[in-house]
Amino acid sequence: MKVVTFGEIMLRLTPPNTRRFSQAASFDVIYGGGESNVAVSLANYGVPVSFVTRLPENDIGECALMELRKRGVLTDDIIRGGERLGIYFLEIGAVSRGSKVVYDRAHSGMATIEKGMVDWETVLADADWFHWTGITPALSQGAADACLEAIQTANKLGVTVSTDLNYRKKLWKYGKKPSEIMPDLVAGCDIILGNEEDAEKHFGLHPQGVDVTQGHSVDAKSYLSVLQQLMDMFPRAKKVITTLRGSISASHNSWSGVLYDGETLYEAPTYQITHIVDRVGGGDSFMGGLIYGLLHYPEDDQKALNFAVAASCLKHTIYGDANLATVDEVEKLMQGDASGRVSR
Repeated sequence: MKVVTFGEIMLRLTPPNTRRFSQAASFDVIYGGGESNVAVSLANYGVPVSFVTRLPENDIGECALMELRKRGVLTDDIIRGGERLGIYFLEIGAVSRGSKVVYDRAHSGMATIEKGMVDWETVLADADWFHWTGITPALSQGAADACLEAIQTANKLGVTVSTDLNYRKKLWKYGKKPSEIMPDLVAGCDIILGNEEDAEKHFGLHPQGVDVTQGHSVDAKSYLSVLQQLMDMFPRAKKVITTLRGSISASHNSWSGVLYDGETLYEAPTYQITHIVDRVGGGDSFMGGLIYGLLHYPEDDQKALNFAVAASCLKHTIYGDANLATVDEVEKLMQGDASGRVSR
């Protein structure tokens, strides 16, 4: 079962040891992005996965390529061009101080991609699954057009399409609102993942009585109406999923998820992540785990959801954008072993 993901990989620059930007004398270098993070998760689980993007023909573009290859991601479908690789600066928060992101990705290879640059018929010819996120169409009209082209080709070829809605308010700067772009893209999706902010900002849907800024626990059943509305809005969708994050502080979150298939609402166990190492990529690790689970447990949505939540729980303990947990580690946590004992 081959998966193809499409989006932008960036250079991430992070002050070490939870320092603030104003304290930084150096930056840790990491390569990551929503769709590439999903690809790395899947490759780590042994799933054949190809990442499609547009990289500049320079040494930094080559570094991004090397990082993908090192993790076992197929890179043959990557096209070259554009002025630069996108950059984002991340200040990792702690306790009551939240993390901060500053983007520097204008004129990147992906921001200047256009419809027709990728031969989607060839890229998707041997694929079983195509994944994109709401980050890509937020970059530019060209990126949105290329994403729609990919989705339509996947639909024509019978390839399963998934999306993580991933609303990013700092990216929608090219004159279009998400509500003008996203509906046509999401209409072609079989699997939809999104949290409460994604549903509200993209489509005006909001769970009643939920205020994520108040932290603590999140009531899964309060999201059922949103999941039902999303499924009504996008009748192609077979499953709609949301992550449930309770933010007690930047260092302590509760973490779970729910999946709705049009009839049954599945709810995963809730984990208390009390000492977060790096929460960036948490949603991507959930999506990677979900795709793996749906492919490997096709008749057991509960197990697929549980795998996704456990996988992303482990990601919060791993520095960097991508989840490097193994299938064995995820399954061990699913079975209730959260001891963290040394494996000898």
